[in-house]
Amino acid sequence: MSKNNIYYVLVEPKEGGNVGASARAVKNMGFRNLILVGPCGYLTDEAYRFAHGAVDVLEGAAVYGSFSGALSDKSIVIGMSRRFGNTRGLHMPVAECAKYAFDMANTAKVAVVFGREDNGLLNEEIAACGMLSFIPSSGSQPSLNLAQAVMVMAYEIARQYGQTASAAPSHELINNRELNLLYERAERVVRLLGYGFRGSEDLGGGIMRNVRHLIGRAGLTQWELNMLYGICTRIEEKIKGDL
Repeated sequence: MSKNNIYYVLVEPKEGGNVGASARAVKNMGFRNLILVGPCGYLTDEAYRFAHGAVDVLEGAAVYGSFSGALSDKSIVIGMSRRFGNTRGLHMPVAECAKYAFDMANTAKVAVVFGREDNGLLNEEIAACGMLSFIPSSGSQPSLNLAQAVMVMAYEIARQYGQTASAAPSHELINNRELNLLYERAERVVRLLGYGFRGSEDLGGGIMRNVRHLIGRAGLTQWELNMLYGICTRIEEKIKGDL
């Protein structure tokens, strides 16, 4: 069941009440997977009050000490952020992104990542996301409470179960840990090709940022991963042969 492939990830939540309310939002919409990265001491009286009816989700939340550890077995990573920028890749409104998450969850584990209450996701965490999503809101008060944001995204994804899904991939996608190993290999090849710095601009870094966004958004099958490794090997052999 694809709902079991959706994971709601809270990065360093500081208030137990927000964790409890997020657990309730997750269960309200028919989901069960809540992940906490470096949380506060969250099992507080307030957390239990806010998690009314969803104590099982609260107490069953998976806790990780690192961001990378929480995402290692996920194939698709979506970051929630209202901050835009040319280097941040594809940025989709929540309703559109929910449709994408629903489709991908038919065959892959999908993580939806929410940042800290005070300053959201860090740049390096944003870089680990294949795509970003935002919740359209008032310009005079654009920032939502953490649990509110979880509820909106969970609601939008849950809505998809009452609608006709678009064609979803029928293949299994590799996880984030395997993707990161590919990115490391690809970056070595990019540097070997001579993409370094032009003044203060890191050309190789820019290429790899776009590659991460492209692959992270679409995912890769094992066959495609092997193909890309093969291309990397052929490039390395060709360059070394020409030296």
